[in-house]
Amino acid sequence: MVTHYGLRIIFMKTIYFIRHAQSEANLKDILASRQDFPLTEKGLADAQAIAAEFAAIGKLDRIVCSPLTRAQQTAQPIAEAFGLEVETDERITEQELGVFAGMTYAELDERPDYMHDRTRRWTWVPEGGGESYEMIARRLEPFFADLADFEGGHILFVTHAVTMRMIKATLEQTLPEYPREIAKNGEIWKTQFTRLGETHTVESIFLGDAKNAVSRA
Repeated sequence: MVTHYGLRIIFMKTIYFIRHAQSEANLKDILASRQDFPLTEKGLADAQAIAAEFAAIGKLDRIVCSPLTRAQQTAQPIAEAFGLEVETDERITEQELGVFAGMTYAELDERPDYMHDRTRRWTWVPEGGGESYEMIARRLEPFFADLADFEGGHILFVTHAVTMRMIKATLEQTLPEYPREIAKNGEIWKTQFTRLGETHTVESIFLGDAKNAVSRA
């Protein structure tokens, strides 16, 4: 499908974003940030199930993934199901949470310096080199600017909870407002992408065990 903007022709792409399957951090109620937790046995099995179901209903030309292990392990069986290689893009990695990375949610409950209010994280920069939501959105800008020129009409991006929150807000043009809820492990978001700055409709797709997953924000 093509859309005309003046003299420039924009080719719509079918874009998918998936949050990685259950990781060891998810199982242990740990705020992983960029610490490199692998998938659990359940997560690995669910990634296989998602791959099989996705291959039965969809088409993919490319798979692009965060560098973190939990995302790579989610991407690999999907890539194998479609006969593709996994590409890596650091711009879709998870939020850097500084001193809070690796803490359990119980530990975070005792930290008054952690921003517990989900609606006030736009400019909050976690101590110790963390990223605010605004900083994540800014690092996603060149990613979205490049997306229109990505080769392939059907592309899957394997990423993370907080990053997906900023991705959805960018697609729906709501920033600095963003969704309160986050994607479940294994949840897929689908959109027909045109270009950065346009408002896109985002559809949720639940494969594997994503229908039963529980999310923490």
